[in-house]
Amino acid sequence: MSTIEEKEQAVSQDEQAAEHATVEATREPKKPGTWRFLIPLAAFALGFVSHFSLGWVILPPILYAEKQQPIDFSHKIHQEAVDEGCESCHYFREDGSFSGIPKLENCAECHEEPMGEDPEEAKFIKEYVEPGKEIPWLIYGRQPQCVFFSHAAHVKMGELECIICHGPIGDSDHVRPYQYNRLTKYSRDIWGWNIAGLAKNGWDYLKQADDSGGTKIEHPARMKMDDCAECHMEKRGVHEACFVCHK
Repeated sequence: MSTIEEKEQAVSQDEQAAEHATVEATREPKKPGTWRFLIPLAAFALGFVSHFSLGWVILPPILYAEKQQPIDFSHKIHQEAVDEGCESCHYFREDGSFSGIPKLENCAECHEEPMGEDPEEAKFIKEYVEPGKEIPWLIYGRQPQCVFFSHAAHVKMGELECIICHGPIGDSDHVRPYQYNRLTKYSRDIWGWNIAGLAKNGWDYLKQADDSGGTKIEHPARMKMDDCAECHMEKRGVHEACFVCHK
């Protein structure tokens, strides 16, 4: 090959290289596939769902503690033994105030001596009646100190049945454990047994059969402020009247 031909070939190669470089420069850069962006999103979603689900399962046992009531008690037996229903034990005094949980003297009127052979009855007589010691009941529905609640206003004036707030407790053969929040010390009933505080409605109760075939009330759905507000709105048309209960 002559020198002239070599030069022409070199010039041709240079022109081809320059043309190729121009084409490559004008060509849009390749973008990574869309699926590559989905990998971190999918990993985050999987981690969030798994940890959230795990926390949903393990948080309640950590957050809530449980205590047993001092003695077992059958509302059903007592309900059948009296004619006045709830007010036989949970009555209103002459001044209109609510007596609340019965004092020992009320119970001792019928239980001076053991009635039947139930071991809980014998325990009650020995540990409380004979020494004259009040029973340290754990109150499921005790409200925070900033809340004022009047049974008289709801039962006497509002004409509400006890079952509306307390559920069919008169059907229960045993008392349920008392669960409370370790941080606030309030009963779990105040927040609700669903960890999120959610419920289909505020007055949804769970009834189960116990080992002996009797009925026990596991728990009400909740006793939350929005349940009270919902009822006040429905019954009286009052909305956001905070001062009524919060003093």
